[in-house]
Amino acid sequence: MSKLQITYDGSGHCTARQKAQGKTVAIDCPYAGGKEFSPTNLVGAGLASCMLLSMGTLAVRDKLDISGTCVDVELSITDKPIKRIGAIDLTFNMPTNFAAADRVKLESAAGKCPIKNSFHSEVPIFVSFNYPE
Repeated sequence: MSKLQITYDGSGHCTARQKAQGKTVAIDCPYAGGKEFSPTNLVGAGLASCMLLSMGTLAVRDKLDISGTCVDVELSITDKPIKRIGAIDLTFNMPTNFAAADRVKLESAAGKCPIKNSFHSEVPIFVSFNYPE
């Protein structure tokens, strides 16, 4: 498990620091005119990258090259009953037109991402895969 430390720097800005490696990420409040990633951006990035890395593990094992796969992420916010993420849409743009059996394996691996499986069922996650013709 990674250990993070988040520091509020003032003026709607935080810095997240991974203690072991000393890596940092700047985080801004989107309502304060921030220019860095927002907390919501990081939720979407964490989910998409977890799903990609789950696919990548399978791809290495099965000798499939998914390099260049891009994920478009859209999060919607709702204020009912309270302000929260209302839904997440992920579109995986695959670089290769994989065989049907490989598609099933890759898409299944994405669905097994622990972050995806940590969301409450009231937050729908819509996932689609685009393969080139």
